[in-house]
Amino acid sequence: MKQPSHPATAVARQQQPSQNRSLERGLAILKTFRPGSDVMGNGDIADKTGLARSTVSRLTQTLVHEGMLEYDAERRGYRLGVAVLSLALAMRLSNQALQVATPLMREASEKFRVNVGLAIADGDEMVYLESIRYNRKLVLRTIVSGQRIPIELTSLGRAYLAAAPDSARTQFMQRLATRVSAKSPTVDRAALERDIEAAIASVQRHGYCAAAWQPEVVALATPITLPHGAAHILNMSTTTAEPFAEVVEQLRQPLLALRAGIEGALRR
Repeated sequence: MKQPSHPATAVARQQQPSQNRSLERGLAILKTFRPGSDVMGNGDIADKTGLARSTVSRLTQTLVHEGMLEYDAERRGYRLGVAVLSLALAMRLSNQALQVATPLMREASEKFRVNVGLAIADGDEMVYLESIRYNRKLVLRTIVSGQRIPIELTSLGRAYLAAAPDSARTQFMQRLATRVSAKSPTVDRAALERDIEAAIASVQRHGYCAAAWQPEVVALATPITLPHGAAHILNMSTTTAEPFAEVVEQLRQPLLALRAGIEGALRR
């Protein structure tokens, strides 16, 4: 399997020599904005990034000037500017794998009555490039393009780890141990690591892995082999009360067939 590039986490980037610290810090500010954080003041941004408030104030002014942020005088805070949306659109339209995969994903979603997603890694999270939801009813959460999910808990993330180089996988597991110890001391880290190792072995042996990190939601994922660029991970998921093993058996062949179809279309 082709070894994909591995985007470094924020911590790893801080440990590497920086070509332009101001640019790095400006991008860190932009990445603090997530769904639910509509408007943030300089203090909020400083808390999230660990940057000095004076540095944040200087950089947010620059980002406003460049159209990447907008300032809300009434709420005394910043929100993402329209220029960010245009960049996101340019990224989606320039991603060949996404353009090829989307119609095939939509066809599979309707045929098998499942949700189908395509994601890539960014730091310690997976980011959905596309998410086609078959179930129109309200579920626990709505997954859309740009949504972030944790690598360690999801089939998407674990399939990514299986496709990643050994060195990148080792670094992630080291960061995970530190993060769990610091922020989630009640989590059974040993059990989590065993689940991840089992998922990696499943991908290497069978081409896919499965996870159910939310109640009655079963998801399978598989890496897509690309000639270049970051690893793209494909998944199928469904909300069901059926036994986990039965759902996996139902979806594994459709998932692998969809992967083969996408890879074949990309080669053509």
